[in-house]
Amino acid sequence: MTLSPYTHVTLSMEPKSTPYVGVSFHTPDLRVRAGLLLSSPRPYLELHSHEANVHISTTGAGPVTDADLNIAREIFNAAARYLAECEQLHAEQSAEDSTDPVA
Repeated sequence: MTLSPYTHVTLSMEPKSTPYVGVSFHTPDLRVRAGLLLSSPRPYLELHSHEANVHISTTGAGPVTDADLNIAREIFNAAARYLAECEQLHAEQSAEDSTDPVA
């Protein structure tokens, strides 16, 4: 079953609890960019679609900390794993499509 592209955003607010926001992008319209904000120099990473956007930057919008470096490395490693999985599955699906007599 294949769904149409979509972006899913949830907000949970419970009494005496920290609010929780979840964003799931399931769209080819997702855009990703990174750069340096020159006004306070700090790096940022942005993921956005027509329905939602997510900005990631340094702790408290301040100087880069050791924790910020660790998070940036985790993002990098996760993105590399995501790319590898996408490439592998795409190759497998393309191979299946080329051998499927119904396709």
